[in-house]
Amino acid sequence: MIGLIAPVNPRQDLRPFFRAVVDAIVQLQQPGQPAFVHSVVSADLPPAADWPSGVLRVADLDILAVSNGSAWIRQDTGAPIA
Repeated sequence: MIGLIAPVNPRQDLRPFFRAVVDAIVQLQQPGQPAFVHSVVSADLPPAADWPSGVLRVADLDILAVSNGSAWIRQDTGAPIA
């Protein structure tokens, strides 16, 4: 897993910082390894409207869910999580 981008001293050469930003973006666009998925219990699901196309793991149901913008949709059955 990629770590955080180091703080920048604006008086120093900024090219390494911008290179790290570009590398982080490329890693997000073309992952070469599994990525961690945010995990939450169903009682604490955030509003689906705030996370359209967002993905999370519902820990107490042991499933992935995707927000369609109005509900979190279970990826095992396709049903909304109530």
